[in-house]
Amino acid sequence: MSATESAATIAPQLPPPSTHQLALMIWVAVFPTLTALNLFLGPVLDGTPSVLRTLILATIAVPIVIYGIMPWLHRARRAIIARIARRRSLRAQ
Repeated sequence: MSATESAATIAPQLPPPSTHQLALMIWVAVFPTLTALNLFLGPVLDGTPSVLRTLILATIAVPIVIYGIMPWLHRARRAIIARIARRRSLRAQ
């Protein structure tokens, strides 16, 4: 059984992330995204009022996080849980 098949067999019974897991996943997605955007756009947005700067950065960061990074993190979480479940089932044999 491949890792994809194993993850697919566990997926129906996989609960959504806990509040703490989701908070960690969001932090892992948001912090590097905002850091990179600040590094790349900092010189361009220099002198921009802070509220406008925040609006611009949030407008760019939110789609990157929601459509780009979070789906990848959910797949990674599912794969990690499948790997843990597979190891537990091997130990039980």
